[in-house]
Amino acid sequence: MKTKVIITIGGVYSSLGKGIISSSIGRILVEMKQKVSMMKLDPYLNVDPGTLSPYQHGEVFVTHDGAETDLDLGNYERFTNKKMSRMSSITSGRIYSEVIEKERARGYGGKTVQVIPHITNAIKDKIYKIMEVEQPDFLLIEVGGTVGDIESIPFVEALSQFISEYGKQNVLPIFCSPLIYISTSQEIKTKPTQHAFREICSLGVWPELIILRHTENVDDEIIQKISLNCHINKKRIFVSPNLESIYFLPIELYKQGIQKEIFEYFDLKLPNGNINNWENYVKLIKNTKDKVKIAMVGKYIKLHDSYASLEQALKLAAWEQKKQLEINWIEADSLNSKNVDKILKNHDGILIPGGFGDRGFEGKMEAVKYARTKQIPYLGICLGMQIATIEFARNVLNWQDANTTEFDPKTTHPIFDYIDGRMRLGEQACLITDSSSKAIKMYKNKLIYERHRHRYEFNNKYLEEYKNKGFSFTAFSNDQEKTAEIIEIKKHPFFVGVQFHPEFSSWPNNVDPVIYNFISAAIKNK
Repeated sequence: MKTKVIITIGGVYSSLGKGIISSSIGRILVEMKQKVSMMKLDPYLNVDPGTLSPYQHGEVFVTHDGAETDLDLGNYERFTNKKMSRMSSITSGRIYSEVIEKERARGYGGKTVQVIPHITNAIKDKIYKIMEVEQPDFLLIEVGGTVGDIESIPFVEALSQFISEYGKQNVLPIFCSPLIYISTSQEIKTKPTQHAFREICSLGVWPELIILRHTENVDDEIIQKISLNCHINKKRIFVSPNLESIYFLPIELYKQGIQKEIFEYFDLKLPNGNINNWENYVKLIKNTKDKVKIAMVGKYIKLHDSYASLEQALKLAAWEQKKQLEINWIEADSLNSKNVDKILKNHDGILIPGGFGDRGFEGKMEAVKYARTKQIPYLGICLGMQIATIEFARNVLNWQDANTTEFDPKTTHPIFDYIDGRMRLGEQACLITDSSSKAIKMYKNKLIYERHRHRYEFNNKYLEEYKNKGFSFTAFSNDQEKTAEIIEIKKHPFFVGVQFHPEFSSWPNNVDPVIYNFISAAIKNK
């Protein structure tokens, strides 16, 4: 079967949840035994989000092959149980950069380089490439931004050309748009959706299916009005209401019959598959009431999307142990030795996530010390692992100026250093070397593969001093560098730090063991 392409594009304003809608459609198709690939087109001019502040763009999600991408790729993976790759993330910046680089190398034979055809051709080439390499039954493409934004127009034009070339019968454009509720008159307004629909049509992409975003399901009169004004059969208009969990949306859309309209549009026979497995998972979420309370001590707490994958991984681990996750988001720079007990004492576990920069460093140190001395389950991820190691150096080994050279280049005890001048990115092998460690009990294999995103690494010349004080390094990179990957304090219910990012490889019914066991330890601590 020729790959069928589903394009999701949004109107009126951003943050409509297009990523969750696309992911939910992907989940439905996966449950119906279809091979699915996904792709995100982002209109910003950064080559990737790797240099963006999390407050600008949320989490930087790292793919297995080392691409720094949009956080929606994390949702794609969690919903479809499929690893995304660098082919799945395209930005305007990346497209322009590649086109200009080719032009500088005289790759266009002296021709004038223009948006049409050179930029649009480069975009289309990326779409054709992922289909050629992965050969999916369905390719789902999400277009970031909002219809009418000047920066997204090259993507829309490229998609218009692609639809014409690839065949309208093989491409299903889906338009996502909000219904606006006016509280003073207590009525729902459809006019913004109508105007945005006409805008996308004027740009050469005619949607064949509409998904409306609203706080709740809407009555048939609203559907009929949009059907009439947008010239879309009402059976192809669906509603994505606000739900208690993002994982409920595939069932909501399935019950509305979106799978029938998708297969009918492509003139395909509806498979015999269903979403019973997903429904059972949702029942697990709905039937879980008891809570486990985790303190998340971080630098970008004001925007929870900064830790999107980690939040979801913790939720998945809690649900699968019949608990609801309660996160207390704590600004690291608000913690000090005087208030740490008051703020942290009623938590079942403490977690410090990854990050860059020294803001909140001392507050994180206080959180680590509190978890270590009060025997509270602790998990440190990336920078959280480094801070746990430095705290031990200062307060147990008595190296008062111990630090990472990222924060103090002149420290006499450079516990972490910028060793080889590169950023470690993507999935890499780690070897668990301690057969009596928590690591081997958690992972049940000596060789594991985890995703990384860091520059500074443990200075191995200090290994023996730590070992003599009961601080263990239980896993190392499986290469000549032998970079420390997992640290533990064995005389503690659960005190573990990992240099990698286990949240990036945590999916429903397949949560990374270190996150699962951290939640398990927190539950026992209750």
